[in-house]
Amino acid sequence: MLNIRFDNSYARDLEGFYVPWQGSTAPEPRLLLLNAPLAEELGLDPQALQSPEGLAMLSGSAMPEGAAPLAMAYAGHQFGGFVPQLGDGRALLVGEVIDRQGRRRDIHLKGSGRTPFARGGDGKAALGPVLREYILGEAMHALGIPTTRALAAVATGETVWREKPLPGAVLARVAASHLRVGTFQFFLARGEGERLRRLADYAIRRHDPDLEGQPDRYLSFLRRCAERQLDLVARWLSVGFVHGVMNTDNCAISGETIDYGPCAFIDAYEPNAVFSSIDQFGRYAYDRQPVLAQWNLARLAEAMLPLIAPENPEAALPQAQALIEELPAMHRGYWLRHMGAKLGLAQPGEADGTLIEDFLALLQAAGADFTQGFRYLIEAASGDGEPLLAHLGRGEGATAWLARWQARLNTEPGGPAAAAALMAGRNPVYIARNHQVEAALAAAEAGDLAPAERLLAALAQPFNSDRAFAGLEAPAPGDFGPYTTYCGT
Repeated sequence: MLNIRFDNSYARDLEGFYVPWQGSTAPEPRLLLLNAPLAEELGLDPQALQSPEGLAMLSGSAMPEGAAPLAMAYAGHQFGGFVPQLGDGRALLVGEVIDRQGRRRDIHLKGSGRTPFARGGDGKAALGPVLREYILGEAMHALGIPTTRALAAVATGETVWREKPLPGAVLARVAASHLRVGTFQFFLARGEGERLRRLADYAIRRHDPDLEGQPDRYLSFLRRCAERQLDLVARWLSVGFVHGVMNTDNCAISGETIDYGPCAFIDAYEPNAVFSSIDQFGRYAYDRQPVLAQWNLARLAEAMLPLIAPENPEAALPQAQALIEELPAMHRGYWLRHMGAKLGLAQPGEADGTLIEDFLALLQAAGADFTQGFRYLIEAASGDGEPLLAHLGRGEGATAWLARWQARLNTEPGGPAAAAALMAGRNPVYIARNHQVEAALAAAEAGDLAPAERLLAALAQPFNSDRAFAGLEAPAPGDFGPYTTYCGT
């Protein structure tokens, strides 16, 4: 029997911020993948989730007692253009649970059918995009990057029509919350100041409870959001991840990666890398992500002005502007921390920025693989620089850089040995290589989940080389060609 202890604070505390809704009925729900460890972490019974009642919930067909399914309202800037009403067009917040560590977690469905926010869409999801988000989210989690996580992927037994007929599916995902920059923009655009305040107070209570009751809590909350978001983007850069659609409705207040549509990992290092079919001008390219995160945060600051100084929002402008002007330096600090660790530097300083940038330039000049290039540094720190030099083309610049870096490691506490240990936990063997993901999705659409399961097993332990996963560490073969991703609606 499916018995879930829901505690639905969003439905309870924010009436009028959503539309209560029920998902469409899946004609033949069938479990594809279940994240049993995550289920247990949430205090859920994995066996019960596989029951008919469990599959009904995971597909959106029917909800257990205590659930409060709803479609959340939000707005958003999409590729720079503001849309005053978006919302969960094909998604439902099933409810919230308190996990075994005392953390509040959303259980959320994607592809469960049309809602009042659907804007002409059918509200369904195809199998490929559902499995893509499952794989990518779990890969990011194992890399230590804050992210929504996949609880289950369920086939619906119906056909979804896109360019061609595709098998339908629903993703059940888990998040610290689904509050977005666009949620705040929704109520600002409508001039609903009281609801905007209620939303901010709820977000503070949920994500930053230590700020409750403080006179400057709204400005402090804005700073916390900035810190989380810029740290997140620096982590993306450190693993070569391109989100692909950093609209404000895809910018989570929690600082988690949300919505894996046209995302991808770079193989050869290219700072201007773009994979999304609709990002024709490179707005969300790899190296543009910090700037766009700061742009999104500026939009959140605009929404917070009436709360920071309710009697005169213009009086809050200098305070918010001062924070916005700090964002480039804030990002630089996070970038140095995460990229420095990949070079074995436990406490990198600003002077190390040049060392990092020069290594990236060597990777770019050689057309070298990003992930493998950093992995070779571990061997180089242990005294064997030949694989790294071969990877970089053995030029004079590579040799000179290696000597500079090795000299820098000698100044680190613990020296090269400590640096190698640090890098071993920051430079993965396995990432969700684009060609491997596509192969797994194609096999799944043909009825074979084994490649996806094998890929997930490798990505769950990304820093440990394993013969069982031979080949999954390699970049795409030359005939894979340019890679293009799609939003997957």
